[in-house]
Amino acid sequence: MIWSQLLLLLVVALFANLLSALAGGGAGLLQLPALLMLGLPFATALATHKIASVALGVGATLRHWQAGRLNLRFASLILLAGLPGVWLGTQIIVDVPEHWATLALGVLTLGLGVYSVFKPTLGQSSQRIHRDPLGLLIGCSILFVIGVLNGSLTSGTGLFVTIWLVRWFGLDFTRAVSYTLILVGLFWNGLGALSLAQQTPVAWTWLPPLIIGSLIGGYLGAHFALLQGNLLVKRSFEILTILVGGHLIFKAFVHSL
Repeated sequence: MIWSQLLLLLVVALFANLLSALAGGGAGLLQLPALLMLGLPFATALATHKIASVALGVGATLRHWQAGRLNLRFASLILLAGLPGVWLGTQIIVDVPEHWATLALGVLTLGLGVYSVFKPTLGQSSQRIHRDPLGLLIGCSILFVIGVLNGSLTSGTGLFVTIWLVRWFGLDFTRAVSYTLILVGLFWNGLGALSLAQQTPVAWTWLPPLIIGSLIGGYLGAHFALLQGNLLVKRSFEILTILVGGHLIFKAFVHSL
């Protein structure tokens, strides 16, 4: 790659992961298309993106860990619920036409953003709900399903985790994003990246600018989220979900032509 391309990757990774660290997901909206635009085959671009996205989790972890906002028992629960789903998602092939699956994912993602817009108080304060055995079972089952999506789809599943933690477990947006970035960005994506790297080539020479941008973007996004609070995180979540959803719907219609 020439220096201008490496610089472009660095800027895209920085911007995409800063927004993702604010909203709790969605870095693939910008980062993956950039890799495709620069000439990588889809499978290689996806594996390279997944590996780089682990750096987002590292950068965000450094900042959120400093703030001491994590409950290790609850974090372990999210981790254990999702990791088997992530592994399963990287192994299975769903017999559904790609454009229909993409369209359904786009509509659902867009719906998350619209739902949040029309719920002004959603995630603005924290409450402890659904922590009884049945509530935890339902919550973990949905996290397992989101893990399957994380292992098999390109982007946007971190946003699902964020809204589920807010809606079902009663976390405020800032705390939910903390868990999403650390557990999904670092561990879920780490497992997904490892599995994909065993199945398809990785553009290793493209990774340094992506990793640097992801690390810095993840740290800065987490810092701004902690500094500005729930309202900024909620607005970022809404913008990213609407953009990701619209992008996926457009992509599905283009593929169907």
